[in-house]
Amino acid sequence: MPRSFDDTYYASYRSVLRAVVLLVPSVEDAHDLTQEAYARALERWDVVGELESPEGWVRKVAMNAAIDLTRRNRSRRSAYRKIVTRDEGLPAVDGSSIDVERAIAALKPAQRQAIVLHYLLDMSVEDIARETGRPTGSVKTNLARGRAALASLLRTPTGVVSDV
Repeated sequence: MPRSFDDTYYASYRSVLRAVVLLVPSVEDAHDLTQEAYARALERWDVVGELESPEGWVRKVAMNAAIDLTRRNRSRRSAYRKIVTRDEGLPAVDGSSIDVERAIAALKPAQRQAIVLHYLLDMSVEDIARETGRPTGSVKTNLARGRAALASLLRTPTGVVSDV
């Protein structure tokens, strides 16, 4: 018997938010995207509620929206950099200020998504593949490349790597 929307929302909101929060620049963005995903689920609850994992559907919608937001922000920053010249006299960022969240934020969206789902939500490669619609080989590749990029980011003195 399918659960009600309210039951699903209260049982899964924190889990979905946790997956999204590391994909976007701010906690506020994560809350907005998570709420939007639940709003979409509510509009289609007659279909979503019958799925094996309504939470998985909501998480996929929220994470896809997070990836889209990240891409838009990256494009915006890139365009801004082309317009504004950078002051080369600025001191480098202190390496001790690097943290895992910044490193994860610097990953490519697919790598970030795989890392968050696998390590934060303890999802298997097969579950990630099923939820994201990617082949298991792609998920494994994203995990391996994401781990390598994280290792590099966390070892660099500034923690800044352009377009990992």
